Amino acid sequence: MTKPDRWHLFSITERHRHPIRSNLKTKKMGATASCKNSSGSGYPEHDDPAYRKCQELKMERWIQMHYQMKQREQALAIAKHRELFYWLGGFYLSAVYGCASYYQRIKRVSALAPLLPLTFVMGYYTDWAYGSKLHRIQAEANMIMEHEQELLHWPGGLPTVSSIDEARVEIEMEKKMHPHHM
Repeated sequence: MTKPDRWHLFSITERHRHPIRSNLKTKKMGATASCKNSSGSGYPEHDDPAYRKCQELKMERWIQMHYQMKQREQALAIAKHRELFYWLGGFYLSAVYGCASYYQRIKRVSALAPLLPLTFVMGYYTDWAYGSKLHRIQAEANMIMEHEQELLHWPGGLPTVSSIDEARVEIEMEKKMHPHHM
């Protein structure tokens, strides 16, 4: 049994990016690629419905992948807050026990003073881990996106290809001039 040809795994868009590999594939299989146009350049015609469908499918998959990654990151953050809540809860209970026993010995209300800020901290993490804090944060974020768009602009605007290339060249020149500093 022969190994499957690895070039058959290339999609139309990958053939678009790798015209040399695409030509190798078509020569091996003895067929013409659907992305070859009449000029024979190896690049797909952008009016081709199959190419457009492939691009749309690729974009949908990319969006879905990033959405699932964000969901997993958010679930991980909630799990971290819950774990921190458990640890703070244990600390809070031991602080309550310590302050109560100290209060019984000295009979002054000032012995209970450390519980006041700890109660606020516990309330915050309880709300974050099991309350509606996350929903309120998301609602506020939606409100900002709808009504305060000017706050969302990046300083200096969007990076351009030329600014990225300039920074890359600058770093390369810096490495050449000072190889021991990087």
